[in-house]
Amino acid sequence: MLSLYSNKVKAGFPSPATDYVQNRIDLNTLLIRHPASTYLVEVEGDSMIDLGIYPNDILIVDRSLTACNKDIVIALIDDGFTAKQLILGENIILRAHNENYADITVQGSLELFGVVASSIRRFKR
Repeated sequence: MLSLYSNKVKAGFPSPATDYVQNRIDLNTLLIRHPASTYLVEVEGDSMIDLGIYPNDILIVDRSLTACNKDIVIALIDDGFTAKQLILGENIILRAHNENYADITVQGSLELFGVVASSIRRFKR
């Protein structure tokens, strides 16, 4: 369990307010709704950087969720997994969020591993 401070952290001008511990938070409870169907995957590549998903981020993937339009999903494409935004319409599109990558228009059936529920980024010293 980790401590949650009652005051929010300013990302601009620092606040002179004193912080007090409000609650204790279990990151498993906060980030994982369905433990039996949740997996962690590490990101390789930069196709989703414009959505804030970077190489070495850890994605929390929930296999029990039904994918909806604009969800970030883990899909099986050409014998490999990829993280992309699911666009549902006349065609099913897996959208990259980096101008160096083209959208993937799905031909035939699409196999989804799960829906990305959260991401974790570690900052190293």
